[in-house]
Amino acid sequence: MPAHFSTTDPIAPLSPVILPPVTKNAEDPDRQQPPALPPLDRCNVWEVPFDRVTMSEAIDRIDLLVERGEPSYAITANLNYVMLHHRESDIPPITAAADLILADGQPIVWRSQLGPDALPERVAGSEMIHKLACRAGQKRWGIYFLGGEPGVAEKCAKRLARDYPGMRIAGIESPPFRALSADEQAAQDKRIRDSGAQILLVAFGQPKGERWIHQHYKRLGVPVSIQLGASFDFIAGTARRAPRIWQKLGAEWTYRMFSDPKRLVPRYGRNAWFLLQALVDDWKQTVKRWGMSLDD
Repeated sequence: MPAHFSTTDPIAPLSPVILPPVTKNAEDPDRQQPPALPPLDRCNVWEVPFDRVTMSEAIDRIDLLVERGEPSYAITANLNYVMLHHRESDIPPITAAADLILADGQPIVWRSQLGPDALPERVAGSEMIHKLACRAGQKRWGIYFLGGEPGVAEKCAKRLARDYPGMRIAGIESPPFRALSADEQAAQDKRIRDSGAQILLVAFGQPKGERWIHQHYKRLGVPVSIQLGASFDFIAGTARRAPRIWQKLGAEWTYRMFSDPKRLVPRYGRNAWFLLQALVDDWKQTVKRWGMSLDD
């Protein structure tokens, strides 16, 4: 599906050249099954597995997944995702089937440092989208942008293609905020399959995006799918990331909460309560390892 751009968009004159998709002949009888990728080191934080990779290592891994060509998906898991992993019964199977699980939350990284296999750093989806676009420009990958408010995905895609020449816009779509009919879903599936995209970026919110990807990724056939939450809005300019100092202090959630209190205060309140309970459980387990009884 070729990307289409609005003539009223102020950055329309910077629209990139849309390169043809890079395709492989799936019917080639000599085509061999790609070898399995070597496993990554993982650690468990609050019973959720995370791959111990830096940002650059995560992008290299996605590169290998694209080269492999088999449908897969990555998860950028923040504290809210960890909470959902504990409270929603369908989330652990989604986590288990992911080919890459990244720690997109500073509290997760800090907690991992209390164990023997600490995570090297936070891998934020809002930064990773730029790294992916850069690699896509180098490799001429196609990226399909799915989700967000009307117009947001288009602005995001155009700005990334402007900033990272060579990146191909495989498609742009902002579907309605409702379940699609069978015919609508079939048409969407065809658009994505026919786009020749190497990466499918989904902005449906959490955990809707992860659930949608898990349900559809094998049928769509895109090598790598990723739910990236508010990243479309950050790039399109409809939302602002916290200043760097807030990010370093692990307080980006506070900045975001005050930017949209009606929607985010309840969510972050639940996250804070979960974090408190998790830390109390950590303390109880530590006391038990010391051979002490909490009843003493």
